[in-house]
Amino acid sequence: MPALKIATYNIHKGFSHFNRRVVLHELRDRLHELDADIVFLQEVQGEHVRHPERYHNYPDEPQHEFIAGEVWPHHAYGKNAVYQLGHHGNAILSRFPILCSVNKDVSAHRFESRGLLHCEVDIGGRYRVHCLCVHFGLFAKGRRVQTRALIEHVKENIPDGMPLIVAGDFNDWSNQSSRTLASELGMHDVFQMHGGKLARSYPAALPLFRLDRIYVRGFGVLHSDVHFGAAWQRLSDHAALSAQVKRT
Repeated sequence: MPALKIATYNIHKGFSHFNRRVVLHELRDRLHELDADIVFLQEVQGEHVRHPERYHNYPDEPQHEFIAGEVWPHHAYGKNAVYQLGHHGNAILSRFPILCSVNKDVSAHRFESRGLLHCEVDIGGRYRVHCLCVHFGLFAKGRRVQTRALIEHVKENIPDGMPLIVAGDFNDWSNQSSRTLASELGMHDVFQMHGGKLARSYPAALPLFRLDRIYVRGFGVLHSDVHFGAAWQRLSDHAALSAQVKRT
C-alpha cells in the first residue's frame, strides 16, 4: 500500500514575526514543496476585513483556500476565535476527498478560543483515515481539559482500529500529551517512533521546544522531518513538521 505524507504547521495568521509583513505567498510555496498529501494548519485567518485594504498582496480568499490552490482540492476550516474584524482557526488540506468534517469547541476559558477540527478522508478508495487538527492553550490546566476533550471525542466518534492522525500545535512544554494519548488511545508521536525523540519546533529560528506533534494510530513511520532554517524562519514562529507513514 503506498505511503502517505502528512505535514503540520502553525502559520501565524500568514504574517512574519511581529506582524511586519504578509508572508502567505512564500509560505504557500514552501508548503507546496513539501508535497504532502494531507496538511494540518493552525492559526489560519478565515477572514479579516481590514487586511486586504492594508496589504496590497493579501489574497481575496480565505488563507486555507489560497494556500491549497490546485495542490489540495479538498479542504475544511474550523472557525475558533471570532472577533469584530474577522476570525481564525484550524484547517485541513487534502489531496483526497474529505467525506465529512466537524469542528468542536474545546476552549477551556473565555480568554483563549480553541478547537479541534475532525475530518474523515477517503484515501483513494483504499481506506479511510480520521484526521484531527488541534491547537491547544498556553496554560497547563486548560491543556489537560482539552486533551480530555480530544480523548472523549475520539472514543465517542471513531471506532477502535480505525486509522487516526492527530496533528497540530499542542503547546505541550512538559510532554504530558504523549503519555496520555498512548495509554488512552494507542497513539504515538511519529518522531518518537522514527527517531526516539519528540521534534523540536519552536522557535523557528533555532527550535528548542517540542510544541508541535503528529500522533498516529494504525500507521508505521518511514520518515520524519523538521523544516526550519533560512527558507522557513521568516514565515512563522513555529517550524513545520512532516512525516511519511504507511498503513499497518
